[in-house]
Amino acid sequence: MLKASGAPALAILLALGAPVLAQAAPQPEPPPTAAPSPMTQPAPATPPAQPPPPAEKAPPPPRISSGLDLDMLQTKDLSLVWFAPAETYLTPHVARSFENSFAFQQKTFGWKPWDRTTVLLKDFSDYGNAGARSSPNNALLVDIAPLSQTYETFSPGERFYTLMNHELTHVATMDVWNSQDAFWRTLFHGKPMPIEEHPESIVYNYLATPRVNVPRWYLEGSAVFMETWMAGGYGRAQGGYDEMVFRAMVRDNARFYSPLGLESEGTQVDFQVGVNSYLYGTRFMTWLALTYGPEKVVGWLRRDEGSKAYYSAQFEHVFGKPLDEAWQDWIASEHAFQDTNLKSIAQYPITPLERLTPRALGSISRSFYDPQTRSLIGAFRYPGVIGHMGVLSLDTGKIRRLQNIKGAMLYRVTSTAYDPETHTVWYNTDNYAYRDIMQMDVRTGQTKMVIRDGRIGDLVFNPKTKSLWGLRHLNGYVTLVEIPPPYTSWRQAHTFGYGQVLFDPDISPDGKQISLSFGEVNGDQSVRVYDLAALDETEPKTVAKFSLGQSTPEGFVYSPDGRYLYGTAYYTGVSNLYRYDLQTQKVEALTNTQTGLFRPIPLPDGSVIAYEYTGDGFTPVRLDHPTPLDDLGAITFLGAEVARTRPVVKDWAVGSPAKVPLDDMITQTGKYLPQHELALDAIYPAVAGYKGTGAAGVFANFEDPLQLNQITAAAYYSPGGHLSDEERFHADLQYRSIDWKLEYWHNKADFYDLFGPVDRSRKGDAFIATYSKIPIYDPPRQLDISVTGAVYAGLDALPGAQNISAAADRDIGTISFDAKYTNTDKSLGAVDHERGWRWNLDAEVDTSHGEAFPSIRGGLDFGAPLPLNHASIWLYNSAGAYLNTSSDPLDDFYFGSFRNNYVDNREPKRYREYDSFPGFGIDAINAQRFAKSVAELNLPPIRFSDVGTPSLYLSSLRPAVFAGVMASDPGYGPMHYYETIGTQADFNFTVALRLPMVFSVGYAAGFEKGDYRGGQILASLKIL
Repeated sequence: MLKASGAPALAILLALGAPVLAQAAPQPEPPPTAAPSPMTQPAPATPPAQPPPPAEKAPPPPRISSGLDLDMLQTKDLSLVWFAPAETYLTPHVARSFENSFAFQQKTFGWKPWDRTTVLLKDFSDYGNAGARSSPNNALLVDIAPLSQTYETFSPGERFYTLMNHELTHVATMDVWNSQDAFWRTLFHGKPMPIEEHPESIVYNYLATPRVNVPRWYLEGSAVFMETWMAGGYGRAQGGYDEMVFRAMVRDNARFYSPLGLESEGTQVDFQVGVNSYLYGTRFMTWLALTYGPEKVVGWLRRDEGSKAYYSAQFEHVFGKPLDEAWQDWIASEHAFQDTNLKSIAQYPITPLERLTPRALGSISRSFYDPQTRSLIGAFRYPGVIGHMGVLSLDTGKIRRLQNIKGAMLYRVTSTAYDPETHTVWYNTDNYAYRDIMQMDVRTGQTKMVIRDGRIGDLVFNPKTKSLWGLRHLNGYVTLVEIPPPYTSWRQAHTFGYGQVLFDPDISPDGKQISLSFGEVNGDQSVRVYDLAALDETEPKTVAKFSLGQSTPEGFVYSPDGRYLYGTAYYTGVSNLYRYDLQTQKVEALTNTQTGLFRPIPLPDGSVIAYEYTGDGFTPVRLDHPTPLDDLGAITFLGAEVARTRPVVKDWAVGSPAKVPLDDMITQTGKYLPQHELALDAIYPAVAGYKGTGAAGVFANFEDPLQLNQITAAAYYSPGGHLSDEERFHADLQYRSIDWKLEYWHNKADFYDLFGPVDRSRKGDAFIATYSKIPIYDPPRQLDISVTGAVYAGLDALPGAQNISAAADRDIGTISFDAKYTNTDKSLGAVDHERGWRWNLDAEVDTSHGEAFPSIRGGLDFGAPLPLNHASIWLYNSAGAYLNTSSDPLDDFYFGSFRNNYVDNREPKRYREYDSFPGFGIDAINAQRFAKSVAELNLPPIRFSDVGTPSLYLSSLRPAVFAGVMASDPGYGPMHYYETIGTQADFNFTVALRLPMVFSVGYAAGFEKGDYRGGQILASLKIL
């Protein structure tokens, strides 16, 4: 789900909020020795027509600019927007999938949409994803690439059918309203979204859309629960992965989080991070449906007349008991349920597993065994350490870290391929964007990029031809490609049809065959083996094909002699190890395990290394010469129990989108022009501060549904205080597009000036124009460039120095160039950046009364992690100079103070900024030239689990100490030298269930040439 925010339009387009990991999977077909569980089948989705195959040369990444070309079609309830022509072939199917789901959501939740839902299709990622919002408007952002099928963490069915069912549940359950909500929406002329500039909007947002203010587990749990039954039983509520997670937790006596602990800690420190919201939420919703009935769950989600606005009050209203009490009932029931499953598995002998490391490794990639060093070469990602390529010693259990992985994924980390003769490994970076291919020497760790933005992953090495093979994602299609040495270019071998999703390839030891897991548009899953020499044919030749019921066979790899394929599947509901004999075409089960096995590595001696799922993630185990088994233990699915005892869910299947008469529903087609789509989103009362007095007024926001263009207007009046009549009225008008920001203000007022000591308010008038570009957008690497021109008139203080007077008749003109580069990273569970570097360069010319005052300023920051998890050390450096040497106040830089207001919306650790110098007053230090360094030690954060309530809880404490030195030349007399030393502790907490806040306390002492000049206490609350 995408959280609505006040971010620039570019960020909203390019970055998803919370990734849609609504991990849904079909219930596996039991083995012949077990009785099948009840499950209904989803209606088949109608695939779109086929476009021409992708070109062999990868197009450059999309450049978002003011000239972007978007097409649009509209129905009564939908605005579908896409990048033409590459995505046009998808639009009829996506629109039908939307309308198909939309009709169900309206009926089920009694939902009358407050506004039309806008859906944007984009291809900015190599894996499919989506996000939803309902404030300030209903919108979905959808990445069209195939969805990751790793470990069956997503439904293998047609992706847009699944995504629309999931995301529209979000929109419906957040946008639902009754007469009470309608009153506020009418009063505000819309649904205000929380924005930093006007934190009063937090209250208005709750009044207008109370069901937006819910925990993430509520949103994701309800969406996955509904998605499962809307698809006729395909989904996470009947998924093998979910069952495994909770079965492993019970077996390993792992901690179950409370609702509060889940939000404050469980989604931060666990290797699955935010996915825990999906896991817990889905499980709790399913248990409620089983225990109280699916109708009760729907009643909780609805917003009928007489319902409670707050989600937990509505829970007690519907279920007759507090939510926390019901949650504890579910945990007790889950233990009993999984104990029964563990006993069912143990009806047959449990396969002995030899653990090879003392600890679990979180997420893992495909790994390769090196017999010379008795080690595994692969990628690992777990809390406290940035995802990396490494060598895991099976003798010591220690990992030799080789290279950090830029853009590591959850679960699979990255794709890997290995050449044992040259000790070369290939892997992907930017796994959530446009994948790059990196080549690394395992012995030295030396790495180079061989293909940038190739969008090729699922890499595999051909030992005979020495070529790489991989799967390329483009325009919603999967293409098998070959990458010959020196691995800098590729050729297209075959593009598969829409809805055919391939993954986990492997190449036979003789280099003649390739095996792949193969998913069909109707959800059927199999392993297919192709003759590499025949791939140029229109229909590639299938050498072998097998399936394991409704489960997804994955991770199948060739044995060293080429006779067998070893892999895993949830065939019995448990992910066991299977072997396929290519000669006899027979599938044999090799294990009967309690939780699940994945990523097998068959060895020449007949033993197999695999990864076992535990309560803390995946850990390597060895199986000593596994032999075929006749009988395996099976489990019961909680979702299947719902279908058996509450058969009403079988009636929730929405069927095929093909039945939707889309042509009759279309009301408009054409181009999407943001400036033509501008509309009033909200208008509401606002307050601000001005020179120690309060001001009351109104704030209005106009924008297009995709937030590409925005106009805001604010007007205030200060009724009291010492102000002259000409200063009592305040106005601020802004226009934002992707590239431009234009602003005019008169007697600028600011909400945060109500809570000094830093004043942003200024008397007078200003006209400011800023043009911005992002030449590098390759997270975490990003380069921002902007040019700003401004004219100020009638000021009584300098624009950037509140305590430095400016003559009232003095007009000031400014033109500046700013460049900022950042490349910082952090590990799972971190609160702040832990390693990397960044720089900035600012050149400015101020003019007044015919004089020019040019200046230049730059900064360079860098840091590295310490051996303690989440501890790091940083050095922040800056220097600058004015090129004139006059006594004019425009010819100086100004420093001093923490520069935090008591209530603020800027970075909490302001002492990192160039103009901050704690221990001295605001603007107390002036300099025509300066050089400054601040060293910072970030200590590991202290985590809190159950401190507060769901609507206001504390999650962590982030302590730091710092010390800085500065040399300044004031332009007269000798150089001045200053020192500062201090500490700051940031308490991170959340209000309204999902809005981040930081309360900072600190102290710093200031020194001049070693002499103590005073101390300064910090107390500041950062909003959003």
